[in-house]
Amino acid sequence: MELYQKVRRAVLIDGMSRRAAARYFGINRKTVDKMLCFPEPTAHGRSGQTYSRKLAEFTDIIDQILVDDRKVHSKQRHTAARIFERLRDEHGFTGGITIVRDYVAGAKLRSREVFIPLSHKPGHAQVDFGEADGIIGGKLVRFHYFCMDLPHSDAPFIKAYPAEVAEAFCEGACGRLCLLWRRPAVDPV
Repeated sequence: MELYQKVRRAVLIDGMSRRAAARYFGINRKTVDKMLCFPEPTAHGRSGQTYSRKLAEFTDIIDQILVDDRKVHSKQRHTAARIFERLRDEHGFTGGITIVRDYVAGAKLRSREVFIPLSHKPGHAQVDFGEADGIIGGKLVRFHYFCMDLPHSDAPFIKAYPAEVAEAFCEGACGRLCLLWRRPAVDPV
């Protein structure tokens, strides 16, 4: 991009000839001409999905077959070879099996479900409050419980409180962490 701008400036603003610019920057004269035709470099690479010209009009049919296959038993689903045979026999497809196989493999790969494993770093916790009814002193009482889970170690901590308040949260969280970090006292020798 930097060379592109330097060449355009040298020729268009500073008045250097195209041939001199090509020699000075060490590039071909035709490249200089292309740089002067477009204000910005053209994008490289293909845009969008490309298929064989023979297969292009049949991709909707293949996609529909694959969608319908999701509703049937796995042993009843179409293989790429069977899809090729159906295209050839029912729809007049004149291409080869390889392009059908490649398209089917790509379509199946695009439609696969993706699972991202859940991972927790050490020290992270999940905290929530809940409500429960309990019998305390022979009387039915609704209490709020603080629940903290340390997913890395699968260590749960649950404690009941009369209300869901910040003090209960702080006491529950600090109390659990103090229990985890408490170390046995060592007598100095």
